[in-house]
Amino acid sequence: MTVPTDRLLWRKSSMCGSSTCVEVAKGDKEVFVRDSKKPDVVLAFSPQEWEAFLDAAGKGEFRF
Repeated sequence: MTVPTDRLLWRKSSMCGSSTCVEVAKGDKEVFVRDSKKPDVVLAFSPQEWEAFLDAAGKGEFRF
């Protein structure tokens, strides 16, 4: 899939203080995620998948 990364508004956390940040952009039908160090590698998620991820992260399900 080709993602029109130049047309997306990429956002990163205000807590990001280095060059190694995760960036997120909302498209028409998908949510896109990329590593700021490798902006050409983009993952795409449905809004439902993204909401499930945010819910799980908020509950601490990904803590090691």
